[in-house]
Amino acid sequence: MASRVGSLTPFLVMELMERALEMESRGQSVVHLEIGEPDQQAPPDVRRVAAQVLENERSRYTDSRGLLALREAIADDCERRSGARPDPANILVTSGTSPAMLLVFSLLLEPGVEVIVPEPFYACYPNFVRYCGGVVVPVVTHASEGFAVDPDEVKARITPRTRAIVLASPANPTGAVQTPEVMNSLAQLGPPLVSDEIYHGLVYDGREATSALSLDSESFVLDGFSKRYAMTGYRLGWLVAPDWAREPLRVMQQNFFISASDVAQRAGMAALQSGAAALEGVRARYESHRDLMVKGLRELGFGIPSQPAGAFYVLAEAGDFGEDSLALAHALLEKAGVAVAPGIDFGSSAEGMLRFSYAVSRSSIEEALARLGPVLPELARKVGSARKGDA
Repeated sequence: MASRVGSLTPFLVMELMERALEMESRGQSVVHLEIGEPDQQAPPDVRRVAAQVLENERSRYTDSRGLLALREAIADDCERRSGARPDPANILVTSGTSPAMLLVFSLLLEPGVEVIVPEPFYACYPNFVRYCGGVVVPVVTHASEGFAVDPDEVKARITPRTRAIVLASPANPTGAVQTPEVMNSLAQLGPPLVSDEIYHGLVYDGREATSALSLDSESFVLDGFSKRYAMTGYRLGWLVAPDWAREPLRVMQQNFFISASDVAQRAGMAALQSGAAALEGVRARYESHRDLMVKGLRELGFGIPSQPAGAFYVLAEAGDFGEDSLALAHALLEKAGVAVAPGIDFGSSAEGMLRFSYAVSRSSIEEALARLGPVLPELARKVGSARKGDA
């Protein structure tokens, strides 16, 4: 087996989900708060177009970069949301944002170079970097500061080996939204931003997220349809690249992925044409769910210094119930039938935390909170006893 494969670590969120699915297959009830997946259906026009294509048309390979009409629609959508319209020639449609990330890091990295990644981070970022030969340089952010990234600290970590700065705003798992000033400062540091904007548009309390498209032409911007349009299963995303990168990325796409699904691409066009009108309702729904989740978790004893400003996650301090977040997540799944994500999946600084997704129904959040209530005091007593023993 190649050493690059051996360097990969498990995606613990998926392992928790797979265990939860095993329990459900045996008839046990589980409330899923572990994965970042909207529980509603994709917009009606998306489902209608996909069904029509499958029923009445022959689905084919497309231009490796994606259907031109879709790339133009994506460019228009970017302009509506960021004020900057990328050249459709610089847009590459991918089978979700994960392949886009793999393409970008394959383009930028070689053995021994470095990538700066604010922590807590999306669990897969380090594996993408390591798989492509790079070294992750974490910059820890703090819950008490709303997980804001400090550009001066990032600057201090830049070396001649630095090839990129990864940034997600809104972020998974923290829900942090970086200010325009922070985004602009990071874009001016030299290494290109790899800006993961999959949660762009899902921002609360009257705030807005800044897109790297409006800051710097040398940034790589990753985005897609999964979160805003509840299209996770369609596996459809895109990448906006600098001028110099579009040709090598096209060649890699041709060889490694051919093209994204024709059916999914045409469904994506329908999402951009009609789904955007429903986005405000989706955003308001998630904001209400966030408030319910934060209030309920605080009442149960979890630490949440500040409310997340975007995405659909709460990263809560859970050390009073167990300092090993993976063991705690398994305990809550087995004892309460509530699946959550262990903080350790998002970097060592998130150990002792748990991530809760509120992209589910209000009733699911209420049920999860009710199930956790009787279980947590027992876990807290065990932690308290262990701490007394250590003393």
